[in-house]
Amino acid sequence: MRRIQFKGYGIELPKNTVELKGQVRYRISEGESQISLAVSACEKALKNANITINDIDCIVSASAVGIQPIPCTAALIHEKIAKGTSIPALDINTTCTSFITALDTMSYLIEAGRYERVLIVSCDVASIALNPKQKESFQLFSDGAAAFVIEKTEKEIGVIDAIQKTWSEGAHSTEIRGGLSNFHPKNYSEMTKEEYMFDMNGKTVLSLSISKIPELMKNFLKNNGMKVSDIDMTVPHQASVAMPLVMQKLGIEKDKFLDEVKEFGNMVSASVPITLVHGLENGRIKSGNTILLIGTAAGLTTNMMLIKL
Repeated sequence: MRRIQFKGYGIELPKNTVELKGQVRYRISEGESQISLAVSACEKALKNANITINDIDCIVSASAVGIQPIPCTAALIHEKIAKGTSIPALDINTTCTSFITALDTMSYLIEAGRYERVLIVSCDVASIALNPKQKESFQLFSDGAAAFVIEKTEKEIGVIDAIQKTWSEGAHSTEIRGGLSNFHPKNYSEMTKEEYMFDMNGKTVLSLSISKIPELMKNFLKNNGMKVSDIDMTVPHQASVAMPLVMQKLGIEKDKFLDEVKEFGNMVSASVPITLVHGLENGRIKSGNTILLIGTAAGLTTNMMLIKL
């Protein structure tokens, strides 16, 4: 077990909401941006932890899409909340599961003694890249940010184990092709603008997920001497309205996972940490629980993490 604990957390959602097919979606409006949401979530997490930025040893941005190609998004967040310090800042990106990957990676560095306390923030504003012609994704995604302060502890709690797998058969099922070296901005035109928008084939992603994840879950739990019934609560990436179907395939009962797709939609990298915060705040996740963080991401990548709180 990698002994870490959640010291504090914070979330920030846009002020504006829209209702699509009876479901609520959050969308940034004038005066709001990806950086403003991320910074606000970080400030709330620090306040919730009753510490200042000077108590942080590393700032990690775990977002699917950066604010700009260079520098890393964490450096731009650093400029807003830690300017004048030399706190290291870095990005960790596995798109929708970036928070889980960052938590996994940084828990090793904390356990090794490299850092004592780390600030991880996930923030995406998917709405600015959605294609109105692609109704499935246009009606699914939301904007939001969540930040967690994690720190070393002597208690017997923390990351029990984690696993990540990628099946690149799904590499082009969820993508934005334009904007960097593959499809340079100089190629942007009215004819090519959809190359710069989010493109998803949900049926392909779901089919690949269902064919791969149950066996992965079975082996992951077996390697840790655990059964599904040993998990007190599952925090899934709010990938789509089909998420309960995936939970059913994994043998996770309806009252043992958090489903917030209707109320919040898919917030990309912020999806898992925001759902986790809600679980902690409403009491469905309690101290002493064993929880499972799980999600799929573009790639197709899947992450699973078992945590003892």
